[in-house]
Amino acid sequence: MFEQAIASRMGLLHTESAFQILAKARALEAEGRSIIHMEIGQPDFKTPQNIIEAAYKAMNDGYTGYTPTPGLPESRKAIADYAAAHKGIVTSPEEIVIVPGGKPVMFYTMLMLVEPGDEVICPNPSFPIYESCINFAGGKAVSLPLTSKNDFRLDVDYFRNLITPKTKLVIINNPSNPTGGVFEKEDIEAVAEILKDRPDIFIMSDEIYDRLVFDGNVVSIAKYPEFKDRTIILDGFSKTYSMTGWRLGYGIMHKELAAHMEMLMVNSNSCATAFNQIAAIEALTGPQDMVEVMKNAFKERRDWLVAALNEIPGVNCCLPKGAFYVFPDISSFGISSDEFADRMLNEAGVAAAAGTAFGAYGEGYIRLSYATSLDNIKAAVERISGFTKKL
Repeated sequence: MFEQAIASRMGLLHTESAFQILAKARALEAEGRSIIHMEIGQPDFKTPQNIIEAAYKAMNDGYTGYTPTPGLPESRKAIADYAAAHKGIVTSPEEIVIVPGGKPVMFYTMLMLVEPGDEVICPNPSFPIYESCINFAGGKAVSLPLTSKNDFRLDVDYFRNLITPKTKLVIINNPSNPTGGVFEKEDIEAVAEILKDRPDIFIMSDEIYDRLVFDGNVVSIAKYPEFKDRTIILDGFSKTYSMTGWRLGYGIMHKELAAHMEMLMVNSNSCATAFNQIAAIEALTGPQDMVEVMKNAFKERRDWLVAALNEIPGVNCCLPKGAFYVFPDISSFGISSDEFADRMLNEAGVAAAAGTAFGAYGEGYIRLSYATSLDNIKAAVERISGFTKKL
């Protein structure tokens, strides 16, 4: 009955299919089925206790009301210090906006920069909310294909040819969701070289996984002086500190851009939760042991999973350098990614995301999250192996 009442722009938004897969998997579990969950990008570790205690203390100390829209000054200062220490980027509290999760930075970036008809170069496959936000702002998503042929790294010549007079924004996600691929330093330098004479083009650098890198280091394009003022860094606490449900992220950008993002925040969320912002200080300045514990566990799982998947006839899986996903090629089985993932859930009890959930260039792949126990991963691979033998 509401179909005619809903604004047409709502049709421009798309969902994050991993949550739809989770719902299907939960429904099967409710029927008594055994399901191994590898569809959701959520660390299986608890939030470190020191962070929980900091939030509890903050609540008792009265941090339960509004804060300044861009965040508490002391929290923004802690983020600025963290950016200098871990990213090598000199910034200040005035250049930081704290938001409820990472997605608001995506949405606000598109709303404040992208005019109807503007082009946004977006990795493909990539996090699906990028393109959803681009569409909602009236922009045009221009796909930058990432393929397993070069470990999901940048194809420099292809990228160069995508630049047009209408290009307004370039999205970098490093390490990548869904591939786990990493743009190496030379890749970032290639982007910088291509864009150096186009000061009208901005960059959104999604660095939410940059502490979960197993081989080498990632470099933020904002480290290059000529790009700092036109780069919006997206980061947060969900992945590094296992704080997905806390809904706390931030953007780092030039203070003039930060003022516009603050305006979008005050019109939508008012502010991020006060006691969470105090807990964020503890996360950034307290012991970092659990970050290393998680990273080492993810690396062990990655190594085992990739080796095991590559033992399955017909499956070809790159070794991802970061995040906690593998993106194996299953194209040899002659069915679509959607059908493969759906049948694997229903017939084998392994929940995974189809590659096409992350863009057209994800066809022929599935995404498996190894943010689950090694025992679960081993059981999942046994089920996947049995499933593929029937195809």
